[in-house]
Amino acid sequence: MEGTRHPDQQQPDPAPGGTEIDRRGLDHLIAVLRGAGYRVIGPTLDDNAIVLRELEAGDQLPDGWGVTTAPGHYRVHRRDDAAVFGHSSGPQSWKQYLHPPRRQLWSTDSDEGFRAPPDDEVAYAFLGVRGCDLAAIRILRTVLCNGADSRTATLYSRLFVVAVDCTEPGGVCFCASMGTGPGAEGEYDLRLTERLGDAGPNYLVDVGTNRGAEILAQVPHRDAAPGEVERAQQDVCAAADRMGRQMPEVDLRELLRTARDADVWDDVASRCLTCGNCTMACPTCFCTTVEDVTDLTGTHAERWQRWASCFEPEFSHLHGGDVRVSGQSRYRQWISHKLGTWYDQFGSSGCVGCGRCIDWCPVGIDITEEAARLAETFPGVGTDPVRGSE
Repeated sequence: MEGTRHPDQQQPDPAPGGTEIDRRGLDHLIAVLRGAGYRVIGPTLDDNAIVLRELEAGDQLPDGWGVTTAPGHYRVHRRDDAAVFGHSSGPQSWKQYLHPPRRQLWSTDSDEGFRAPPDDEVAYAFLGVRGCDLAAIRILRTVLCNGADSRTATLYSRLFVVAVDCTEPGGVCFCASMGTGPGAEGEYDLRLTERLGDAGPNYLVDVGTNRGAEILAQVPHRDAAPGEVERAQQDVCAAADRMGRQMPEVDLRELLRTARDADVWDDVASRCLTCGNCTMACPTCFCTTVEDVTDLTGTHAERWQRWASCFEPEFSHLHGGDVRVSGQSRYRQWISHKLGTWYDQFGSSGCVGCGRCIDWCPVGIDITEEAARLAETFPGVGTDPVRGSE
């Protein structure tokens, strides 16, 4: 399982591969994936943010764009180079494609039975999945599939992943302390490490699966220049020392159990708007609710699933009323599940250190600062860190 740990407690990130493609090769990779029937999803610049969109060609990638991030702050800016992946995570995550914000579960008419929506047989290829999001995809698969024969499991079975090592952590990133980055470690078909040079970016390529090898064989590539692999690995390792944030080195499960009735929750509740932005931006939050709708005649009905948030008062509604009526109790529920009881349910932390919840909180509440405050309030509790291991 993954857990909070020091960078010096992590296993070394896997070394970049010894094969290399250039910037035109990256464009060619997109074309090959599209030709193989994949809908290629990757980063692009839109509405002053780096967002995930379907790519029809490589010229949609955000060449030369970076981002500046801080609590409640996100700005794009021009870089002085042509890096494609020289930015940290944007407002969206890959969750929206594997676990859509809204989808139909079934429909029925008065003279017919229940019908499941048809499988659209989409196959996604995700381009540019960073280590934190690679971990989030793995966590969501554990939560949502778990051996079930479902539409979500089918999406996962068709998924092609082009991961990318992160050499440009943002101001709110803390993946190194969560054991999920900056190197992209886990299950991927291909993994890229971007290297910048006078002639533009090049990409070291590591092959993770037979599918990845088959796709790469159709892309012009060459052996990496001597020393490139070592220099790329040094860049990835150096990124771990440039994280904008870090989780405290404690057993967060024990700390949160101890702090259940602490006064510190009153302070965060006084700032929290309970808007649910953190849960919507989080790449692993998975809660849903269902809505039933009918047409005006009452002869056709549909059931839809949509994302929900534990910050909604009615989320904990039972007969007789809502269970968590205060903002204090709802924030405590979210952070306690994310960093604590998620281990008991799924065997890992629910946090991958991407920092989106910090970035997109309207009032700049920082999950790492709140965890550190709890650790200061209860010194000595959970002093042995939870070490992550698969």
